[in-house]
Amino acid sequence: MAEWTWEGKTRAGEIRKGVIEAETEKDVHLRLRQQNIQPNKVRKKGKKIALPSFGGKVSAEQLVVFVRQFSTMIDAGLPLVQCLDILSSQEPNKFFKKVLYEVKESVEAGATFADSLRRHPTVFDSLFVNLVAAGEIGGILDTILNRLATYIEKNVKLVRQVKGAMMYPIGICVVAGGVVTALLKWVIPTFEKMFSDFGDAQLPALTQIVINASHWFGRNFYWVAIGLFGGIYAFRKIIATEKGRTAFDAFLLKIPVIGSLLRKVAVAKFTRTLGTMIASGVPILDGLDIVAKSANNKIIEAAIYFVRDKISEGSNMADPLAKTGVFPSMVVQMIAVGESTGAMDTMLQKIADFYEDEVEVAVDGLTKLLEPIMMVGIGGVVGTVLIAMYLPIFEVAGNIKAG
Repeated sequence: MAEWTWEGKTRAGEIRKGVIEAETEKDVHLRLRQQNIQPNKVRKKGKKIALPSFGGKVSAEQLVVFVRQFSTMIDAGLPLVQCLDILSSQEPNKFFKKVLYEVKESVEAGATFADSLRRHPTVFDSLFVNLVAAGEIGGILDTILNRLATYIEKNVKLVRQVKGAMMYPIGICVVAGGVVTALLKWVIPTFEKMFSDFGDAQLPALTQIVINASHWFGRNFYWVAIGLFGGIYAFRKIIATEKGRTAFDAFLLKIPVIGSLLRKVAVAKFTRTLGTMIASGVPILDGLDIVAKSANNKIIEAAIYFVRDKISEGSNMADPLAKTGVFPSMVVQMIAVGESTGAMDTMLQKIADFYEDEVEVAVDGLTKLLEPIMMVGIGGVVGTVLIAMYLPIFEVAGNIKAG
């Protein structure tokens, strides 16, 4: 997709200029004529050098506030450019402020609102742009923006729940690793020095094993660190490849408890996104294409593309969904009912509500399950080390008492 600068005349004779994203010059001419503009000059825009953007990020919460305010202004009858001008002037995020100002300039130059948003993919993804385009065409931009805000809010809640479930065990493992490292590197050698003052008495087997482990860890500390960081680097390189990511995503879905949770998250996101797009008038094939790209799991993505291909060949949606084996039978049956009754968007939203509640319950259950397991694991390691260090002291105390 290339950018094209253009200049043309409206039917009233007014000179207009702007920038449009299109594949070919012919597409530019076609789109301008659809806007009742007779193009005089069309030129391909040169590529800009992409400079790094520091702090250039817009959070989902900021995007929701923007969408809600923008929807209210459009519903009140304010012109599009004036809405963008007001919102850009009051935006505290400097990066987002600059983006909104550029969108406003692009709209003033004659580009559609959707095309102007498409020029900033790091802020407005394909789902956002396609829904806005559908709203512009249907004349229901305020309604579409409200749906977008609701979708983003629910998606943020879903992501936060999953991150919370994943961060807890990761945090515990990091803390446990730090504690074990401190014990092996500094605490045990201190006890060993104290034991050497007891004389040549033989240490208990457990104590000797822990001291030997401390010796090994002390000698190979830097190699352990290099191996750890090297393993993380190699893992990231492997999952960056198509085969590696596919194998890793398939493995995640097979993990007990976690795999079930990820599958529920995928179903909730798939149905919520597709339901929002269908309700907004986006064609189902375009909607499935966007949903597949945002799946964040290669197995789910491949399943959605399989469904899309079958629908393009004339199939319904339920049958290929069942063949993928990825989506639960309840989801397939509810979608089949939605297709037969003509209420697909409503049915998809109901499925999304149900599975979002299921995710919340699953996250709560996973946290309650992991908490005692992690505590027992850390307590077992620390307790073993403490017992190993105190056994010689108990033996010395026993010998003194016997003497």
